[in-house]
Amino acid sequence: MKYIFVTGGVVSSLGKGLTSAALGALLEQRGLKVRLQKFDPYLNVDPGTMSPFQHGEVYVLNDGAETDLDLGHYERFTSGELSRLNNLTSGKVYETVLAKERRGDYLGATVQVIPHVTNVIKERIYQGGGDDVDVLITELGGTIGDIEGLPFLEAMRQFALEVGRDDVLFIHCTLLPYLKAAGELKTKPSQQSVAKLREIGIQADILVCRTEEPMTNEMRQKLSMFCNVPAKAVIEEMDVETSIYELPLALKAEKIDDLVIEHLKLDAPDSDMKVWHDVVRRLKAPSHKVEIGVVGKYIELQDAYKSVYESILHAGISNDTNVRIVRLDAEVIENDPAKYLSTLDGILIPGGFGDRGTEGKIAAAQYARENNIPYFGLCLGMQIAVIEYARNVAKLEAANSTEFDPKTKFPVIDIMEDQKDLTTKGGNMRLGACPCELADDSFSFHAYGKKLIHERHRHRYEFNNAYRDQLVAAGLRIGGINPERDLVEIVEIPDHPWFVAVQFHPEFKSKPNAAHPLFANFIASALKYKK
Repeated sequence: MKYIFVTGGVVSSLGKGLTSAALGALLEQRGLKVRLQKFDPYLNVDPGTMSPFQHGEVYVLNDGAETDLDLGHYERFTSGELSRLNNLTSGKVYETVLAKERRGDYLGATVQVIPHVTNVIKERIYQGGGDDVDVLITELGGTIGDIEGLPFLEAMRQFALEVGRDDVLFIHCTLLPYLKAAGELKTKPSQQSVAKLREIGIQADILVCRTEEPMTNEMRQKLSMFCNVPAKAVIEEMDVETSIYELPLALKAEKIDDLVIEHLKLDAPDSDMKVWHDVVRRLKAPSHKVEIGVVGKYIELQDAYKSVYESILHAGISNDTNVRIVRLDAEVIENDPAKYLSTLDGILIPGGFGDRGTEGKIAAAQYARENNIPYFGLCLGMQIAVIEYARNVAKLEAANSTEFDPKTKFPVIDIMEDQKDLTTKGGNMRLGACPCELADDSFSFHAYGKKLIHERHRHRYEFNNAYRDQLVAAGLRIGGINPERDLVEIVEIPDHPWFVAVQFHPEFKSKPNAAHPLFANFIASALKYKK
């Protein structure tokens, strides 16, 4: 197996994750089996307890791991299915080391960063690929010079020495800032960043330069000389014009995949990138247009609903449609939903925790139901739909979730009895992929085209089966059931043009060239509503 390490310098948020994912896509197009993983230097054990304002969304894998949102990019750009072995934080590293020390695994030795911490990191690199993987791409979060990232860099240096430099390639992402007053790009920050990396003992093989303006050949030569990187390995990575899905084609034009193939001595034929050309064509010249309202409470933060927005975009690609996403703060629309929702072609309520904005979301679900606007509820969005239907159709006045009102008279959403004694963090959460059997006459069965599906979960509260018969009698359709525990996974309104709410997170299984069936059907229904 070959190994690629991606680091970043100068500033954070350079797009290391997207660069890694796009490189993975390029190598897959050349017939290689690729796997990606993310190392995060922060001390949280995982992002599961972190606020979306701090860290964006928590991306959930099939095995239930709560991971960094970059793993979403990895899975969207490549075909590889990731596991908890593909995300590692400093918190998890130190937790592992200390557990070993307490068990006596170190036989009384003094426990130190080198070799004990670095050994755990190296072990994860070896585990992160797999027997069938040709190339493992490992991205390191943060920037060169961050004190918490040093053990990871040291582990990578050691790892390259162990396996040999012919099997390891280092890519360093850096920024070329444009100074308007001077009218030019500046290379000095990149030079300093590479110098810092070399102090640690790592020499970059490829330099990826984020820039808003085109690089000159003179700049390439200058960076080549001062950073000790061949001029052909100084890669220009300009901001893409329309979508992040242009990035594989942009990097292909810079021949970064050829450099990787050459350095790692891989046998991989070139690719015409037809799949990605088709994706970009559909993005740039769609035939239709719709407006979808996303009603949430983290609306001002782009990364909080990252996978949701990307899945809507994928559904637009599959329907040859330009989707304009209208972000709506649930608290703002509560008192006058018609003012904000009347012009929309579809309404989506994403997942979340806590009661802030709940009544605004309920008002949005009611408006969608009463005005026959296509509605898609995800996780909390499903619970919201059930609460609204119980209150206003089944006449269970003040029905609610016990998450929002522990003393509600009609707890149509509740923690199931067999979960209430699981009090450890995450213990009472349903995490990861679970089976779901679809009803034959449902919107969902029509979308998937099969009876049994598996979708990823991240929630504590469930549809309360004590109210199932009453809600069904009032007209609600149960579109999907978890066969193992008889839990309601999907609710629908059969006499509505398209009203589907799911307890799981379908946004975690959508790709630009393979839109999730429910998202694709949602946008298709929005197109019909618009007409």
